[in-house]
Amino acid sequence: MGAWDLLLVGLVLLFGLCGVLLPGVPGSWLVWAAVLWWALKEPRPVAWWVLVGSTVVLFASQVVRWTLPSRRLRSGGSDSRLRAYAGWGSFLGFVLLPVLGAIPGFLAGVYLYERLRLGRHREAVAALRSAMRSGGWSLLTELFTCQLITAAWLGAVFWG
Repeated sequence: MGAWDLLLVGLVLLFGLCGVLLPGVPGSWLVWAAVLWWALKEPRPVAWWVLVGSTVVLFASQVVRWTLPSRRLRSGGSDSRLRAYAGWGSFLGFVLLPVLGAIPGFLAGVYLYERLRLGRHREAVAALRSAMRSGGWSLLTELFTCQLITAAWLGAVFWG
């Protein structure tokens, strides 16, 4: 597989990761489709293992998301900023404390947004709890799954 093909797969993965945070964009399916396309073009067996693992992890995350209460994150103008802070926090957490750092990073991003918006610690913690109950866990589950799939792809490309 050529460098341009890998770049295109990487861009689709990045778009899928961002799509998880955007309402109406099927981010997790874009991530999976990018891995599928890569596996179909890559002759090494590791590509198929990444695809199978991605499929299993994505299916498991969908099952978890279906068991969570079906609510949406806050409806209103602050929804996109909240998602952006949560997404950046999750990304930074994933990079700084590999894999498991995504979860506290996501929570820290939501907290930081609420703290800047509300100004007080107690109110920010209460808003964090409310945001997580009203769809934050579902968003975190999907985003974390896509980050795992992307990390597996990167690992297979660079070290596989």
